[in-house]
Amino acid sequence: MTAGPRMRDNPHPFRPQKHEGMLWIPGGRFAMGSDRHYPEEAPVQHAGVGGFWMDRTPVTNAQFGRFVEETGYVTFCELPPDADLYPGALADMLQAASVVFVRPQQPVDLDDHYQWWRFVPGANWRHPYGPDSGIDGKEDHPAVHIAFADAQAYADWAGKQLPGEAEWEFAARGGLDGAEYAWGDQFTPGGKLFANTWHGDFPWRIAEGFGDTSPVGTFPPNGYGLVDMIGNVWEWTTDWYSARHEGKSEGCCATAQEAKKRASIHPNDAAKIPRRVMKGGSFLCAPNYCRRYRPAARMAQPVDTSTCHLGFRCIVRS
Repeated sequence: MTAGPRMRDNPHPFRPQKHEGMLWIPGGRFAMGSDRHYPEEAPVQHAGVGGFWMDRTPVTNAQFGRFVEETGYVTFCELPPDADLYPGALADMLQAASVVFVRPQQPVDLDDHYQWWRFVPGANWRHPYGPDSGIDGKEDHPAVHIAFADAQAYADWAGKQLPGEAEWEFAARGGLDGAEYAWGDQFTPGGKLFANTWHGDFPWRIAEGFGDTSPVGTFPPNGYGLVDMIGNVWEWTTDWYSARHEGKSEGCCATAQEAKKRASIHPNDAAKIPRRVMKGGSFLCAPNYCRRYRPAARMAQPVDTSTCHLGFRCIVRS
């Protein structure tokens, strides 16, 4: 497939030609991060991004399916790992598999994530919970079990890019600079749910909500019209992870070349498995365990790992 539409003869200097299924994010400066929550979100820094288009929703199963059908692409977790890249790995780990959430039936030790995560052979974007599961009827749910290379391959096919961390956070805030959540300063204003997160005692009891992915757009959009920026699935960004913000966000007039250069420089060459920043939280984030259902929140994700709560969305830079 050829690259996406190029901008030409643009009659409006501040808003390039429209891209289908995407919304214009005007860019600007904002307070990135938080000093009130997890240490990796600090320190708050003044950041800025140029304007860009962003997918209104995470990439769905239907969209990812079209990409696979047209290209024959095989995702990372559908291929057995190369044993040479994982010296000492157990034989049962060297098979096509992915990481799946399995809900316990009783309270468990929250310091032991193996109580709810399983390495499941045959789990992939078509089979989110293993070979016996499927996505029939879930065409409008976010595609999951997406490794970083898979997200990048889709973006290249679509003529788009993956967002940097600052771009993603700016868009998630929806114009509410400094607000705790993408919709304001209260988690459930008026008792209303604004995102697909875990409501109950994680990881075993669900009081209300889905306990799984939900159709994109089930919850209200943010101030820019974007849906599911918070909850549902974590989303990849191109930034390499560091334990704290390093003050290297995109400038107010950052070019695509500058953003690409930043994404290609790894801060720790000694890292065995490089890790990128993922943003937004997921349906598994809960007040009693992972309060990362906020624009400032961030986590490290190994580029060779896919899970049942990790997806992505794309941007087109102006």
